[in-house]
Amino acid sequence: MAVVRDCASLLIGLLVFFHTWGAWAAVDIEMEDKVNVVKGGTAQITGVLTTDEGVGSMIIQWLYVKKSGEKQRIYYQDSTSKLIDRGTPFTDRISVNGTGAPGDLVLTITDVQLSDETQFICIVRTIDMTAEGRTSLYVYDTPAYPTIDVVQTGISVTDDDLSKIGTCEVKNGYPKPNITWYRNDTPLRNNNEVKIVASTTTESSGLVSVKSELSMKVMKEDKDAKFYCESSYQVPEGIKFSETKRFNITVIYPSTAVSVWVESPKGKIKEGDSVELHCQGDGNMASIITISHKDKSWETPVLMLDNVKRLDSGDYQCTYMETETFSEIYGKTNLFVHYLDEAVVSPSDLELEKGAKLEATCNALSSLQTHVVWFKNGEEVSKGNTLMLKDTMFESSGTYVCVVTVPEIEGMKTNGTLLVKINGQPEISNPKHTEMEESSGNMVELTCSIKGFPTPTVDWSTSEGKVLMGAHEEETEQGMVSRLSVQVDSDTLIFCNASNTYGTDGVAFNIKTIMHTTSPATTTTITTSSTATPTIISSSTVKANTETPQKKIKKEGSGVIIAVIIICILLLAILGSVLYFLYKKGKICGRSGKQDLTKEKSNKDSIVVEMKSDNTEEAVLLGVNGEKQPPSDQGGEYLDVQK
Repeated sequence: MAVVRDCASLLIGLLVFFHTWGAWAAVDIEMEDKVNVVKGGTAQITGVLTTDEGVGSMIIQWLYVKKSGEKQRIYYQDSTSKLIDRGTPFTDRISVNGTGAPGDLVLTITDVQLSDETQFICIVRTIDMTAEGRTSLYVYDTPAYPTIDVVQTGISVTDDDLSKIGTCEVKNGYPKPNITWYRNDTPLRNNNEVKIVASTTTESSGLVSVKSELSMKVMKEDKDAKFYCESSYQVPEGIKFSETKRFNITVIYPSTAVSVWVESPKGKIKEGDSVELHCQGDGNMASIITISHKDKSWETPVLMLDNVKRLDSGDYQCTYMETETFSEIYGKTNLFVHYLDEAVVSPSDLELEKGAKLEATCNALSSLQTHVVWFKNGEEVSKGNTLMLKDTMFESSGTYVCVVTVPEIEGMKTNGTLLVKINGQPEISNPKHTEMEESSGNMVELTCSIKGFPTPTVDWSTSEGKVLMGAHEEETEQGMVSRLSVQVDSDTLIFCNASNTYGTDGVAFNIKTIMHTTSPATTTTITTSSTATPTIISSSTVKANTETPQKKIKKEGSGVIIAVIIICILLLAILGSVLYFLYKKGKICGRSGKQDLTKEKSNKDSIVVEMKSDNTEEAVLLGVNGEKQPPSDQGGEYLDVQK
């Protein structure tokens, strides 16, 4: 019994295990019925996977259905590999990945072609279950606009057979586009009086072209009818339409009435337009056609009027006289030429005191309602016939343009001008720079911008009272601009003064001069006579004419320094000459006459100093006692003084 119970328990456990394992293995995939894509675009076919297992434990395959109905695999994926099958039309154009949503499988096809239109299958397998989903891919390509070939010859109402009206063609679409013929916006269908024959051509590219020919029994009422054809074609978003231009056909029948109309321009006519006037009877028998207006007449069915004027307005009558019966029929139309006269601005010129009120009007006679806008310097300042400004300023000066337009007719426009001057004391606009620094010798341009009328007189002068000439002056809407170019030689204060009958104003320009200086070469050499060979105790040499860093100094200060240096050099030279003269005369050192340089002297070393001036003048050698050493005793570059 125990064995039986154990076996029963084991059997129940196995049943529970297999039942649970089967639940874990459940899998399902849902896919859209169809996916639409434009030729050359990218298609994404999505499968929504539902499973209790991970995707990595499944086998996923994508297949497509060939034209023959055979299925061919294009992609394979299992837990260890992902493989795009080679040798298929999709090998280089597909990829499979997730969309980011859990369980979504996406087959992406790039550069979709017409041949790709087929059914795609996704198969998902687990250990004991298989799920399959299918999506049909539809490819679309927009056809060219429809073209139409209209019969140019007249069509008689007396013909017994149907007469050809025209041919409409739509090229290179997919799927096949459709063509519909219209007469006065009413679609035409095949019947006893209308015949439409369509033909379809599949191009080598796979695209489809359609041609449709319209024939019909023409009636008199068709003389004013508008015909056109329309193509309808499918795109991923639905159905779209394109249509040709509307056209008339020439219907031949006896005339019973005459029509006169303006063919162009459409809409209202204005002076200066070219008008094309047509006269046409409701028949086509040979007739003499005359168009007349007032006391003028023209024997023509089409009258061209160039550069029409308002006097060309009125009734135009067309007379049809049949040459066989000499019967006459009449028709007429009224032509009205709209006009817009030149704008009149009153007053055209204004001179006002600063702060006064400005008021002017602008009007233009027109056959239609006008719209008036005032502009100054290209910017709108007012609307309406009247321009009004309160508390005018110098900025109110200038030219105002009144633009008059007719809103109902494009291009119908005229304008007038108003010149405004505001009188007042000159005002100099603050220049950007009144304090400036400039290198000596440079040219500087000084500018005075002045507002005020009458036009101010401008004077330029220096702080010393010197009048500067050569300024360039230019009048502006608000006054004038004066420019003066000066050369900088020293610190200068220049005044710009403007004056008119109302007063004066002025501004000062303070120019500081920047000087550039260089340091001369200096050399100091000290020798002693303690040994036979001169020994250089110390020396400092600066390279001659090396330019020092630029410094901003006043010209007067640099002149004083140079003068002091020159005076010192001259004094030293004079002192040396005097000492040498006294030495020769024996007036110093208790000697008379020339002394022997080889005579013993005190134990103190004699010091010789070599000094050179900036202009490399000959050096002056001075002894300890201020004696100038003769050239013969200098001993070359250095002078040895023996004890």
